[in-house]
Amino acid sequence: MMVDIFEEGATEEDVGPLTDDYLDRLLDRDSFWAFIAFIGSDIVGGLTAHTLPMTRSSSSVVFIYDLAVRLEYQRRGVGSLLIHELRDCTAAAGIREVFVAANNEDTHALDFYRAQGAVASPVTFFTFTPR
Repeated sequence: MMVDIFEEGATEEDVGPLTDDYLDRLLDRDSFWAFIAFIGSDIVGGLTAHTLPMTRSSSSVVFIYDLAVRLEYQRRGVGSLLIHELRDCTAAAGIREVFVAANNEDTHALDFYRAQGAVASPVTFFTFTPR
């Protein structure tokens, strides 16, 4: 679903198959958060996040890696509900900070996160590929 929403076009050749073994290992990690929004038996949205231990204090933060809602269900509160659930769960776990990266060109995402009460920080992400 997320590949469709983000129009990433990644193929199995690009990233390899997501095997059951890989998914089981990912879902078994205490540091991995996954939320799915259903309407009936249909998956209409999802959120994945990772807990990152800090080195400047004995605390952790949570990084939202993906948040996607099917186009026909956008602007109906599904994304807000996913964020709300993550924030409730991280607070219950004693984690006080959740953050997400959004492309500056993605004005819909920027507006959405601001509407959730998030405060933007001017940051540039750099990506390295193996040599």
